[in-house]
Amino acid sequence: MEEDRVFIGLGANVGEAASHVLRALEELDRIEGCRVIARSSLYRTAPIGKLDQPDFVNAVAQLRTSLTPRDLLDEMLAIERRHGRVRQEKNGPRTLDLDLLLFGDRVDAHPDVTLPHPRMHVRAFVLLPLNEIAPQCAIPGRGSVASLLPGVTGQGVTRIHAA
Repeated sequence: MEEDRVFIGLGANVGEAASHVLRALEELDRIEGCRVIARSSLYRTAPIGKLDQPDFVNAVAQLRTSLTPRDLLDEMLAIERRHGRVRQEKNGPRTLDLDLLLFGDRVDAHPDVTLPHPRMHVRAFVLLPLNEIAPQCAIPGRGSVASLLPGVTGQGVTRIHAA
C-alpha cells in the first residue's frame, strides 16, 4: 500500500507538558499504518492569542502513513483524549494538542481538516521544528519553510531539548 509523508504538530501547556508531547510521539508511532520517521527537538513557546496561560512545549513529527487524512485525524483525537484533552476554550490551555500540518502535497478544505494547516506558515512554533527535521519541505501555496522563517522571528520560541 502506498504511504504518504505527513507532518504533525504537537503542543501542550498543562501538567507535565514535555512528558505529554514525548508520550504522544511514542503513541503516534504505535498507530497501525503509521511510523514516525523524524521528530524535532522540543521548543518552549510563548502563548499566542490568549496570553494569560503557561508557555507551551511544542514539537513536529514526520510520519509515513497508509491511513487517510480522516482516519489519521481520528487516531490523533483519540491520543488527545487519552491525555485528558478537553476542548473548552479556543486557544486555551491544553494537556495535548495534535495538528495535522501537511499530508503529502494535498491541498484540501473540509469541515474536519484543512490541508495544509491554515496558519502553520505564520507560526514559529511550527516552522522552527519543521525546519529542523525537514528543511527542504515546502508548504503548498506558501513556499519553502526556509523562505517563511524570516517572517516569524520574535515570536518567543526557544529550543529546550534536543531530539
